Amino acid sequence: MPRRVALVLEYEGTRYAGFQIQANVESVQGVLETAIERLTGAASRVYGAGRTDAGVHANAQVVCFDTESDLTIERFRTGLNHYLADDVAVRGAYDVKVDFDPRRHAVGRIYRYTMLESASRSPLRVRFVHHVGQRLDVALMNTALELLQGERDFAPFCGNLPQGGSTVRHMYRTQVWRQNGDEICLELEANAYLHQQVRRIAGAVLGVGLGKMTIDEFVAIADSKVHGAAAWVLPAKGLTLRRVDYRDFPPLTEQSVAEHSEVTVGNLWN
Repeated sequence: MPRRVALVLEYEGTRYAGFQIQANVESVQGVLETAIERLTGAASRVYGAGRTDAGVHANAQVVCFDTESDLTIERFRTGLNHYLADDVAVRGAYDVKVDFDPRRHAVGRIYRYTMLESASRSPLRVRFVHHVGQRLDVALMNTALELLQGERDFAPFCGNLPQGGSTVRHMYRTQVWRQNGDEICLELEANAYLHQQVRRIAGAVLGVGLGKMTIDEFVAIADSKVHGAAAWVLPAKGLTLRRVDYRDFPPLTEQSVAEHSEVTVGNLWN
């Protein structure tokens, strides 16, 4: 009888054409499906919580697949990590209900965009930050971002429009802060996102932080309802999917609690 297995993945997206499988290019979904087939001897289709774009990273992407394999859940974690390249890792594996849907059942997603203020670029961080090269007004950036909280039409911050879908999303939380002396982190928590939404928001807020856009101009774009009005799309390399939230995941059964303490499971989201 088939079982459904859920995984929490961490990956560096630099060399991938995004999460979703595509013809003639490498994707995170593609290399994971190959690893599953090598481990179990059977092909399985992987379904993810979100389709991160080319070059976008993930700290805790959630995926699931169905399998007839009777391997232990820990064997799935260690076995898949054996077959995966160094830039993709399974941080946690869980048996879940057969109707678990990582995309449809998600109640929130957190993305973080990281910028670098230092005058010189950082070779050790170049794949993970967008180099700005000057000091930003963090307080003003927070003021702009706070205006996006709540339910609103995010069409101005949308790339490709969803076919037949709404551009209304609910933004639960926004925050900008400075860390490590020269990094600016912009973090958004929402129920779901549109194509390029985070990178377009980050671009507009960066304009505010650089003094190239006033708060009134930011509001005018945000309230315009014009598709793609926020035209500055920051590079994908600065973006990381930090967390996907569910009401009852990871499923802490007695066995999983015994194998992985609640602290360890909680650390998957940090």
